[in-house]
Amino acid sequence: MQAPDPVDIHSESFLHSLMRKQLRLSILCACAFLLGLVGLPLANYFLPDLMSIRIFGFTLSWLILGVGFFPVVWLIAWVFIRQSMALEDEEVRKVEETRAVPEMVSKS
Repeated sequence: MQAPDPVDIHSESFLHSLMRKQLRLSILCACAFLLGLVGLPLANYFLPDLMSIRIFGFTLSWLILGVGFFPVVWLIAWVFIRQSMALEDEEVRKVEETRAVPEMVSKS
């Protein structure tokens, strides 16, 4: 059995792979943010009766903008950070596995 080549965490290919995965995650989070940012004016335009319903003295539109938008942005940021850390942890785990395999092969 031949051991896989150890992964060099300082190599260009390793860094580009990680950067590509994080770019994909960044684009998904940016799209979610833009959907919320553009969705509210579109909802106001296409659903004026719904968005003008009063809740606690505010129109639904202002309630979403004033109260609902901030937690959505925090949620997007939380998801981004968790997923980004998971991507990095996965890459570290892969590197550690490839470094551990040659040690196990040499012991047997």
